[in-house]
Amino acid sequence: MTDTDARGIEPSADDERGDFYIVGIGASAGGYEAIERFFRQMPPDSGMAFVVVQHLSPDFKSLMVELLSKHTAMELFRVEDGIAVRPNCVYLIPPRKTMTLFQGRLYLSDIEHEHGLNLPINLFLRSLAEDKMEKAIAIIFSGTGSDGTLGIREIKGCGGMVIAQDPTSAKFDGMPRSAIGTGLVDAVLSPEDMPDTLLRFLTQLSVSQHAPSGIMRGQKFDRLSRLLAILKQKKQIDFTQYKTSTILRRVEKRMGINQIYTIDEYISFFQQT
Repeated sequence: MTDTDARGIEPSADDERGDFYIVGIGASAGGYEAIERFFRQMPPDSGMAFVVVQHLSPDFKSLMVELLSKHTAMELFRVEDGIAVRPNCVYLIPPRKTMTLFQGRLYLSDIEHEHGLNLPINLFLRSLAEDKMEKAIAIIFSGTGSDGTLGIREIKGCGGMVIAQDPTSAKFDGMPRSAIGTGLVDAVLSPEDMPDTLLRFLTQLSVSQHAPSGIMRGQKFDRLSRLLAILKQKKQIDFTQYKTSTILRRVEKRMGINQIYTIDEYISFFQQT
């Protein structure tokens, strides 16, 4: 566990390249329990970094570093301005602050109107999408309202991944239901099931990237055309304006999430849903 001014901790050369995923976790009322359940199941060496943005009362003294240290062996940081994000670490927003990511570092700003409408999750997820592009992952946990919904649109627009807490497992289902309502969520899961899904996704992605041409690139494009026709019919998603490389990336990502290894299996999967 670490609770320090981490601005002096410099990333390694590998970390500077940013070749790792950053998971932005948004939570509000009832969110701590979900966060705890999530980290209890997340191994400390996943290769991902985790940034937690939780709505906190201005007068609240956060003990999350101390509490979470009981449930994860990862290094925990209460964010200070300019901290460099490293894999296998957890970063926690302090009270009375908003936070953004820029060039692999977290920057804090004071909340201007503490009793007005503040949407820190949207703000952070937008910056995460811009900074990490397809290596951005968003998780929306328990909370009231809709903070995070606009942010996940940016994440998906950059080719990232979005997971929402199953509303039936959330103390307050407003935020996850709002996210799910966009139709952009890749998976709806209980917090303790999310780590396994993330790890399977990364494993499958690694397999596809080290294959000669990825999972799908060796498969016939007539099958891809068939899949796109099914998506247009069933999901009202029209991919005709997308570049082929973008389509392949997105389909490979969804195949990895669902542990599907051929495009024929993926077509069958969609025909049955």
